[in-house]
Amino acid sequence: MTGKVFLVGAGPGDPELLTLKAVKALAVADVVLVDDLVNAAVLEHCPQARVVNVGKRGGCQSTPQNFINRMLIALAEQGQTVVRLKGGDPFLFGRGGEEMLALRNAGIDLEVISGVTSGIAVPASMGIPLTHREYTHGVTMLTGHTQDGEPLDWHALVASKTTLVIYMGIKKVSEIVRNLLAAGMEHDMPTIAIQHGTLETERHVSAPLAMLPLAVHQEKLQSPAIIVIGNVVRMASNNKLLATLEVAA
Repeated sequence: MTGKVFLVGAGPGDPELLTLKAVKALAVADVVLVDDLVNAAVLEHCPQARVVNVGKRGGCQSTPQNFINRMLIALAEQGQTVVRLKGGDPFLFGRGGEEMLALRNAGIDLEVISGVTSGIAVPASMGIPLTHREYTHGVTMLTGHTQDGEPLDWHALVASKTTLVIYMGIKKVSEIVRNLLAAGMEHDMPTIAIQHGTLETERHVSAPLAMLPLAVHQEKLQSPAIIVIGNVVRMASNNKLLATLEVAA
């Protein structure tokens, strides 16, 4: 009899943002395949399981995705209950869709358990709503690191007038800002870059769009981090953010 695979989102970092359903899956797991960005405290919910690190992080040596897919299938075929534990949400820039298709094609029973994504939780923890009827009618989540360097439609992004939440964009912040400005976005559009959001080690910088690369460089922000671009950034609960934007503008 084959086992079952749970594709589980571990949330943005704060272990208290793990869902109850994720906790239940971890409690019955025989094996947990865990990503680098998952807070180790989450593993307290699966003391009975064998934990296998299959980290994937930009700029570092990573476990090949095909190898992870084959491992999930092999473990399930052995009759084991497997949790594939991924930072944030497994279906948002987490390659969960690729793993789901591989498991489906192999006839493996699987269940997806959503996680709180950093693109929502991190701005919220700083008092920044991604949508607000006085500022924007929507939000667009995108990655700053596309497969094979495929270009984004920057003009469409600017024309959408939505809040932009950019994952994996710190290393390319200068290129991102240059493209947004060239596509017509205002130089003084409020922005914030946040590293280690929801954790005690959180660091951030806020600046008008044109000054964001310099601010990130001066503060030496690194991944994992997200970038939020839009007028909703003005609503941040930290008064220092507002003061930074007003002075820089």
